[in-house]
Amino acid sequence: MSWFKRKTKGITTTTEEKKDTPKGLWYKSPTGKIIDTEELEKNFFVSPEDGYHVRIGSKEYFQILFDDNKFKELDANLSSKDPLKFEDTKKYPDRLKAAEAKTNLKDAVRCAVGKSKGKNIVIACMDFAFIGGSMGSVVGEKIARAGEYALKKKLPFMIISKSGGARMQEAALSLMQLAKTAAKLAQLADAGIPYISLCTDPTTGGTTASFAMLGDINISEPGALIGFAGPRVVRDTTGQELPENFQTAEFLLEHGFLDFITERKDLKNKVNQYIDLITNQPLRA
Repeated sequence: MSWFKRKTKGITTTTEEKKDTPKGLWYKSPTGKIIDTEELEKNFFVSPEDGYHVRIGSKEYFQILFDDNKFKELDANLSSKDPLKFEDTKKYPDRLKAAEAKTNLKDAVRCAVGKSKGKNIVIACMDFAFIGGSMGSVVGEKIARAGEYALKKKLPFMIISKSGGARMQEAALSLMQLAKTAAKLAQLADAGIPYISLCTDPTTGGTTASFAMLGDINISEPGALIGFAGPRVVRDTTGQELPENFQTAEFLLEHGFLDFITERKDLKNKVNQYIDLITNQPLRA
């Protein structure tokens, strides 16, 4: 039994020899399931234990939707200004700089064109990591420009929403983006160009009040929070108890606000199948 006894007392590892456990080796879903991050990535960032769809950004969605992850980014260098000289706990320019440094993004949306299942599509994808995916002037402008590109090239357009709402630091200028983006989508509709809206977790505020609900087809990932104000705000304002699963994708599907819910692994096939059907083209394998 001598192997159970210490021969040397105390810890003998020097400080220089100690190693920290690398961060990000494991992911814990809200239901408590643990999954290796490499396995999570291979499974389209969905927990195989409980089907929980982990929040991801434009980098991951482009990787999923574009063939071989090849695309051309549109208006990549647009960045926000500070027309209102806004300051809360931080000056707005300082907040923007911190968000850029943290995320390596210029703003809360990236737009790109590339092939998906062999045919070109324009995709605008929001990034929640950049100031909560808030919609300011740059977000509205980039989406409108991406819509214009789709209009000129006669390409299907897709927006992936993931947002906390309008950006308060730009006040009314943020709210103007609702009208700007809606007007561009109306032009696409008049031209008969398909527009697909994908709502992901969370899709709230001005995003929901504009382009997120204006798709020729509105779809979502399982379990996504979708609404204008959050459930707590609605409950406190109305003084009423809310229905079970209120403001979830499943609740909205049941009440006719969504056309269907798709798991992330099926997203590419489902989107392109719809495009082929609506444009009366042969279905791609």
